[in-house]
Amino acid sequence: MEYTLRAADNNDIEFLIALRDTTLKGYLSDMGAGTDRKSYVERVLLHYDAAQIVEVNGQRAGLFKAIYRAEKNEWYVVQIQIHPDFQNGKIGSRLLKGLIEKAKLQGANVALGVLKTNPAQNLYKRLGFKVVGENEWEYEMLLTHDQ
Repeated sequence: MEYTLRAADNNDIEFLIALRDTTLKGYLSDMGAGTDRKSYVERVLLHYDAAQIVEVNGQRAGLFKAIYRAEKNEWYVVQIQIHPDFQNGKIGSRLLKGLIEKAKLQGANVALGVLKTNPAQNLYKRLGFKVVGENEWEYEMLLTHDQ
């Protein structure tokens, strides 16, 4: 499935709140995490300057948000969410593979956190990410540049 990326703007906030509800509410509820609007807005606005909207044929299909953390020489995937209508089109894996390639060229690692109940962790493991820590809600995963 072909896609494009563009910078998120203020007109995308409601879409991103709805996307978070659609893609993560079940996992968040299972863990007892916040699924109220305030919680969603806080997470959507986190590093919003790095937010990229995934579009398929001009239609918003998802969110990809990654930041470079110079102090750790790593790219951190803040959020990756693909609407269910566009899942299984390999968009998520292609976004991650692109970031991994960019990081390797820079000699940087790639890190992310994944909810413990989210099956996306299987994709991350297939791409070579390893669990390096955990907290109450998430597994912390890392792919080193020499992998």
